[in-house]
Amino acid sequence: MTKKLPFTLEQAKTWRETFPTPFYIYDEAGIRLCVERLKRAFAWNPGFREYFAVKATPNPTILRLLSSLGCGTDCASAPEVEMSVRCGIRGDGIMFSSNETTEREYRAAVEAGAIINLDDITQIDILERACGVPETVCCRYNPGEFAIANDIMGHQYDSKFGMTKPQLFEALALLRSKGARRFGVHAMMTSNSLDTDYYPTLARELFLLALEIREKIGITLSFIDLSGGLGIPYLPEEQPLDIGAVGEGVRRAYDELLAANGITLSLYTELGRYITGPYGWLLTSAIGEKHIYKDYVGVDASASDLMRPAMYGAYHHITVLGKEALPPAGTVDVVGSLCENNDKFAVDRPLPKVEAGDILVIHDAGAHGHSMGYNYNGRLRCAELLLTQAGEVRMIRRAETMADYFATLDVDPEFPL
Repeated sequence: MTKKLPFTLEQAKTWRETFPTPFYIYDEAGIRLCVERLKRAFAWNPGFREYFAVKATPNPTILRLLSSLGCGTDCASAPEVEMSVRCGIRGDGIMFSSNETTEREYRAAVEAGAIINLDDITQIDILERACGVPETVCCRYNPGEFAIANDIMGHQYDSKFGMTKPQLFEALALLRSKGARRFGVHAMMTSNSLDTDYYPTLARELFLLALEIREKIGITLSFIDLSGGLGIPYLPEEQPLDIGAVGEGVRRAYDELLAANGITLSLYTELGRYITGPYGWLLTSAIGEKHIYKDYVGVDASASDLMRPAMYGAYHHITVLGKEALPPAGTVDVVGSLCENNDKFAVDRPLPKVEAGDILVIHDAGAHGHSMGYNYNGRLRCAELLLTQAGEVRMIRRAETMADYFATLDVDPEFPL
């Protein structure tokens, strides 16, 4: 089976002349359409807002594009907050969701006006020492068990994130005593879910929790953050989520549990993979082949460019441009050059005959791809490009150079730079 691409072999060859492979390319039109579908699905909730998970694709061009569509940012560090601010996103346009957070990072987030999402009750003291308790604050909830889970996040009782229910209630009451006046609850129970019932099931649990919070401690929540977790079809035979059905399922739960009990609150999401994942590709050129106990195709990208297959055993579909209609010539491992045997983009993958110079497209790499890159073996991180709505291509992050690699060593007076 194949996956569609918004570009051709001829276009890719032209880009390679200017931007040597490997490089990432993102589709502006696809990202825009995805956000528009999401907003339509939750248009029934007047306060709905998407806070894009910066960790997925931390590129200013992408953040400015999403901001123009009404999205905020979900940040987990001071540099992510700073990137948001430099892109014109600040105040309640930033959700600061971190864990094991330092006073320095809390100060940076509060100075930017971000909504603070506390991961643990012990973080309240750290926040207060750093900059005081803000008027608006959110708490992350971990119920211990959840009906819809997968191996990426694991079971909630084995997760380091969030508070138990008793801790959550205690934290909210404590925050109120310290001056907080507007409250939210956040929860993320799974990752990359293609189950249409995931958000509605999560929403129902959090709506019941909101009713219990009002009843037991007299706090009416202002917002509930459903976080991320919506998945994308990495396998070509998988179907994408019906986001309209997802939104409608959440609406039914909202009307039944909140609206019927006189509660009106805003809903937030923190999607990353869902928004940019399917609209980014890693393009790499074949270097050669090797035939020992198995057959290998070597490419100029490596796990330092896309570590998901090495780290998670994740599947990413691969297209050999110009050979989409050809039958497989056998099964191969597609490998990079790192001195690690898990540096494999595909294992035993049926592919047509791959020759040196062929361009391979690694699909669904628009989230947690470039952002998870690293410099093992001295490999330099690759460029990022944007395919605009007008069909033009422009570089939105240059490839690293040796000067970049050595830059942090300039403290060594005996190392010539």
